Amino acid sequence: RAIERTGAPARTRSPPVSSLHDTTGHAKQTIMADLKKVEAPQGNLHRIRITLTSRNVRNLEKVCSDLVGGAKKHNLKVKGPVRMPTKTLRITTRKSPCGEGTNTWDKFEMRIHKRVIDLHSPSEVVKQITSISIEPGVEVEVTIADTN
Repeated sequence: RAIERTGAPARTRSPPVSSLHDTTGHAKQTIMADLKKVEAPQGNLHRIRITLTSRNVRNLEKVCSDLVGGAKKHNLKVKGPVRMPTKTLRITTRKSPCGEGTNTWDKFEMRIHKRVIDLHSPSEVVKQITSISIEPGVEVEVTIADTN
């Protein structure tokens, strides 16, 4: 019960943040509304899909973490990285160049890893996010669509 000098009626304190389990849910609604205001960037929102493919998993994961980190720094909605099934390309060939001798075979395979990241943001912000240095051997494909 605080008494203000202006003679105005005393205001009650807002509940602490730890009381989000309030039965009225008022504090939770106001915090969620504040978060939505912060997350909504200005301009036309686009649905942007970034597809990353590589043979090297370590380089691919590094680029993914850089992209997601940059998007979260700009307070964008991020979904991903979603790990798509790995494509395994196999070639089986004879070891012997002339075809004579025992039938021995060599088996070679190349694995292609793929990640998909979805963003909801203006296209200007995506230019800033995708301007990061991309590791060698990682291919990036950006697809932009309107949210309308």
